[in-house]
Amino acid sequence: MKFRTVAGRSKAALALTGVGGALLVTGMAGLGPTPANSSSHREAPLIAGLPQYDTTDLYAFRSPDRRNTVTLIANWIPFEEPAGGPNFYSFATDARYNIKIDNDGDARPDVTFRWTFEDHYVSEDTFLYATGPVTSLRDVNLNYYQTYRLEKVADGRTTVLVKQRRVVPSDVGEASMPNYGALRSAGVTKAGPDGSYRTFAGQAEDPFFLDLRVFDLLYGGDFSESGDDTLAGFNVNSVALQVPRSELALQGRTAANPIVGIWSTTDRRGVDGSYRQVSRLGMPLVNEVVIPLKDKNRFNASAPRNDGQFLDYVTEPELPKLIEAVYGVPAPAEPRNDLVSVFLTGVDGLNKPAGVTPSEQLRLNMTTPVSDDPNSLGVIGGDNQGFPNGRRLADDVIDIALQVVEGELVGQPNDLADGVDANDVEFRDTFPYLALPASGSDASPHPATAPTPKDQQDGVEEFFNNGVLPLILTGAGGGGLLAGAVLLVRAHRRQPRLQPATA
Repeated sequence: MKFRTVAGRSKAALALTGVGGALLVTGMAGLGPTPANSSSHREAPLIAGLPQYDTTDLYAFRSPDRRNTVTLIANWIPFEEPAGGPNFYSFATDARYNIKIDNDGDARPDVTFRWTFEDHYVSEDTFLYATGPVTSLRDVNLNYYQTYRLEKVADGRTTVLVKQRRVVPSDVGEASMPNYGALRSAGVTKAGPDGSYRTFAGQAEDPFFLDLRVFDLLYGGDFSESGDDTLAGFNVNSVALQVPRSELALQGRTAANPIVGIWSTTDRRGVDGSYRQVSRLGMPLVNEVVIPLKDKNRFNASAPRNDGQFLDYVTEPELPKLIEAVYGVPAPAEPRNDLVSVFLTGVDGLNKPAGVTPSEQLRLNMTTPVSDDPNSLGVIGGDNQGFPNGRRLADDVIDIALQVVEGELVGQPNDLADGVDANDVEFRDTFPYLALPASGSDASPHPATAPTPKDQQDGVEEFFNNGVLPLILTGAGGGGLLAGAVLLVRAHRRQPRLQPATA
């Protein structure tokens, strides 16, 4: 199914839909108090206190510049403040970081890529991360560094792809790292059979984009705080792997078996020496707004083959009911089989494998052509290479997921969005594609990307001049909520953004 754009977004729609997008991201109303999160940043109570083990995002897409390969990216450690020294940011040495591949649809891993890390110090007689300008990954001025080992587990065998390579360090600042781009380039290396893989581990700018200021009385109480990329200027630790498609496909036959399911996990070693899974991520936003608070820790420790225990949360989701109760947007009829296809099985004719076991995975059809003109709305924007057929760095998963949850695929086209349509910095054209991290020497690393307060206030005044009054709601915790139920419904009826395209 393809969709087309039919109308632009007005100022009023932008402000109101920002609130709807915020509800999707945070599960604000009715899900109970939880820490601030985005995608899978701090999404469950236990993992919120363990940032080194917290998987924040997972990406999988056919590589635009090496189209016979798939790029896999997984990120950890949310909200890295660039100047957060003296010990900056490192992968845990008592953890296994995994990206798992299901290539036959049975919800069990057939291929696992596993990273483990070691710490190294040049000297422990200093508090400095770098004792002078670092001009290479092996510069002795880099006082603390990590190395990683990468293994592939498949068919009961473990193959070492990378025995020991340097992790690209945190960007301390311009004095310590005068040419960080050169360090990034040196951190990209060949691996695997005949050097056909590309691999990277190190710090990157957080590629996820959205506005999280919902916590200030829903964007300032008057929509004056919307459309800003809250994660601008924050970094994450990333692993990236570019893999030939045949290395992922069942029996190595990409054309015959093009669809794979992908998820990441973190295993933490206990005092007894055994590893236990403490974090899990496939599709973005599932553990945040689909799984209720009581089951979030259980989801992080679970395996996709056991996802039947969470099925009711998908077929009878809470979020559309909350939006209907608070904002007046009608919830689609249940059971939500459209969400089952998006989140659990893959979409018929696109990325659903034959005989699939329903399970939460990021599913990718490796034969879908690379888009020459990518649309950030992915499949619902007419671009079948985008989310939920895998996930590219520039896919606007907040807008996509919110519109789908509100019925975009079942005859209820809508224009819900959070007002943040792109990352604050551009992604790179070659592997690992991630933007360079924000520098520790930047005195103001978190730039505002939203419209000015005056522009936003003009939009609010327009609502009132049109004679439509917002509703003032009081939350259970005593906080006042400014809701625009009537405005939102009218805005959608007047200016639908997307509608099904004719065949």
